[in-house]
Amino acid sequence: MKEITYLEAINEALFEEMEKDERVFVMGEDVAVGYGGGGVFGVTRGLADRFGKNRVIDTPLSEVAICGAAIGAALVGLRPVAEIMFADFLSIIMDQLVNNAAKMRWTLNGEWDVPIVYRAAYGAGIGAGFHHSQSFEAWVAGIPGLKVVMPSDPRDAKGLLKTAIRDNDPVIFLEHKLLYKRASGPVPKEEYTIPLGKGEIKRSGSDLTIIGTGAMVRLALDAAEELEKKGVSAEVLDPRTILPLDTELILESVKKTGRAVIVQESPVFGGFGGEIAAMLADRAIDYLDGPVKRVGSLFTPIPNWIEMEKFYLPSVEKILDAAGEVIRY
Repeated sequence: MKEITYLEAINEALFEEMEKDERVFVMGEDVAVGYGGGGVFGVTRGLADRFGKNRVIDTPLSEVAICGAAIGAALVGLRPVAEIMFADFLSIIMDQLVNNAAKMRWTLNGEWDVPIVYRAAYGAGIGAGFHHSQSFEAWVAGIPGLKVVMPSDPRDAKGLLKTAIRDNDPVIFLEHKLLYKRASGPVPKEEYTIPLGKGEIKRSGSDLTIIGTGAMVRLALDAAEELEKKGVSAEVLDPRTILPLDTELILESVKKTGRAVIVQESPVFGGFGGEIAAMLADRAIDYLDGPVKRVGSLFTPIPNWIEMEKFYLPSVEKILDAAGEVIRY
């Protein structure tokens, strides 16, 4: 094992998959030259030097062009990794994403593959303002034909991205910008992949299940440590992919603990956590010893001032308050 950052893990996955398969190429705004090479966050740094500008392509400032070009490239046998610089701009490509990329397998009677990865940096926490900080995972998770990945640590980020690149369907790969340089962890030195649709228990517990997505997994783990001081054993579950969703792992955990708190960064109303809560109400109602609680952001645009952003976002304290409503401690 080696200790690397979330950003380095994604960069390694891109290097390895491009070395392995000459059909894989990267495209997006500033992925080759801009910002010193490697895009605004530096995720693709070094790729152009190694693979050249025919496989690491700086595109015009047009998310629509990026999305459409990736679909065309996939249909002629390539495996594009298209960077949408900020996930907020998924709103710009929704027509092509929903009506072309996601439906293409159905349109072509399953005879053609559409192997595209759309990488996008999402989430708040760095004061980037309301146009560059949003979490739209619930939007794309409602589109049949797509797969949606939300890794929470470097090991998962690398293993899941390698799997996504090899997958034959379009994958939305959401990378939380707060994790790029602030999250580090052990990553295997040898070749490995992580299957899509398989969650992981990040911490075992017996009294309460906390289900977190993306950067919220770290908050959930911190909350679990605080609950342990109060005599509460909290299990932390990371779905890792929300489409497909590992419903069986979630059910097993909640049946064991009898209680659930779901943590998402997007606002509670309309968020993906509502789907998990509905699934638990439908399939685990006989095992629940209290209400399923959801923790998320406020239902407002994201504040530009970082101090107000902290008030807007989920926190350890908000998770503890929700836990206190389902289990007395």
